[in-house]
Amino acid sequence: MKIFLETERLIFRQFTENDLDNLFELNNDPDVVRFANLTGKPTEYEDIKQQVLPRFLKYYNLYDSYGIWAAIEKSSKNFIGWFHFRPNLENTAIDNPEEIELGYRLRKSAWGKGYATEGSRELILKGFSELKIQCVVATALVANVASIRVMEKAGLKFERYFLETRFIGGNQEAVKYSLDQAQFRIEEYLAT
Repeated sequence: MKIFLETERLIFRQFTENDLDNLFELNNDPDVVRFANLTGKPTEYEDIKQQVLPRFLKYYNLYDSYGIWAAIEKSSKNFIGWFHFRPNLENTAIDNPEEIELGYRLRKSAWGKGYATEGSRELILKGFSELKIQCVVATALVANVASIRVMEKAGLKFERYFLETRFIGGNQEAVKYSLDQAQFRIEEYLAT
């Protein structure tokens, strides 16, 4: 199992087949998936086994430095969710192939502890300083105020509004935030 990144309090590692139960629990908490589940319904275990986890694992075959990473809390060794840092394969709001998409989903027990900001900032730092990416982007529904605040604390800047069309039941107003290589100043970033 490959470790991709460590922060002060988190370990990001590759997913394995042993994470099926973790993903099932995460994707079936209505509060956790309120702004993310495109169907509006809990995800069936078989769907996680046949579709979700294989999609996560596919990134490791395609890329060395991008993917969807299991987030492990160092102090407890518990799975608390995931972060993705990846080229766009699915998000219609990201139309530039050089944009690397940042995202996360965390268990409720991990909310309010700063993990989303900590993980996002470290991924952005790694992206610009080691991976030499050109642009980091993140999207969220307008109603997801907590995620928008994390994007701002992670240093991303508002880019535009758009309609998220993938939700069953209708389009949802969303925002896109970004930070490009020209805007990124490592000294300023580390000082905040």
